[in-house]
Amino acid sequence: MTQTREGRARKLSLFAILCVVLTGGVFAQTVNVGVVTDEAEAVLAVLSKKRAGQAITDEDWRRIFSSEGYVRLKRRERAMGRQFEDEDFKAFALSDELSARAETLADTLERWRRADHARSARLALAYLPKGARIRAKIYPVVKPRTNSFVFDIDTDPAIFLYLDPAVGRARFENTLAHELHHIGYGTVCPTAQTQAELARLPKGAQTALTYARAFGEGFAVLAAAGGPDVHPHAASDPKERERWDRDAANFDADLRKVERFFLDVLADKLSEQQIAETVAPFYGEQGPWYTVGWRMCVTIEKVLGRRALVAAMCDPRELFATYNRAAATYNRRSRKPLALWSPQLIEALRSARPV
Repeated sequence: MTQTREGRARKLSLFAILCVVLTGGVFAQTVNVGVVTDEAEAVLAVLSKKRAGQAITDEDWRRIFSSEGYVRLKRRERAMGRQFEDEDFKAFALSDELSARAETLADTLERWRRADHARSARLALAYLPKGARIRAKIYPVVKPRTNSFVFDIDTDPAIFLYLDPAVGRARFENTLAHELHHIGYGTVCPTAQTQAELARLPKGAQTALTYARAFGEGFAVLAAAGGPDVHPHAASDPKERERWDRDAANFDADLRKVERFFLDVLADKLSEQQIAETVAPFYGEQGPWYTVGWRMCVTIEKVLGRRALVAAMCDPRELFATYNRAAATYNRRSRKPLALWSPQLIEALRSARPV
């Protein structure tokens, strides 16, 4: 009974719900964000015992495998068709490589605990329309794969963040704001009416406009930065920032690559496999969905304002023409004009009629 009470107390302390009600001139929105560190703490406890030469008991493993973070991580990996077995995880947890990182992992978890999660939520909400809601559980996890991701958005939104010692508090807050923006965006964009209208379009137009929503990655980059005049990787290490600057400089060429993809989809020239192969590099580590999307969003906001940007990002049918309008104004006063989407693409999207 004592262990049960302690377990409940621990869960309540780890699952610190942050309820933030933000009231502004045009909207009032609610944020409910929980931070669940039970999986990471349970793994770190095993690492601590191993380093101290203490016996690791069945109860230690039970604490890991019954933790909320581990249970949901396992469910997600299996949903992705990946093998995820307790015995394999045991081998990972007992590896010398992980043991050598135990101290830095513990320090990282503590830094992340002290992060300003409410600030991350405010950054996300500043780039969302009225009515958006952010409800999510954040799971810093110690795991074999080094990726971070959003899971189960429709029913119980979760953000899994690989516990990476290279990610400091500021970078963590930036990443969190990015992911929270995705979750909030999904609650209101596109609207139910827009979704119904899109569902009646020809297949090619539906596919193209569905992928156009991937520019939401660049939208989230802008939101997480805090504005169009803040470098997207202000909180990153120099190497990440340099890579972003290099890739972002390819805006014109990358826009043309993405445009070719949209035109081919609209013309029904690509199989599903070809579509998947074509868009994979657009994601990349931070490919054109991020860099081209960010530049489009920044241009729209600077020229037409944030309200116009949010409206365009919530209806993919309006995004391309809205960007072209903003970029045309920008180009008239710039020595480095930006590429525009072709009239061919704009017309192909505009002429798509319900079936």
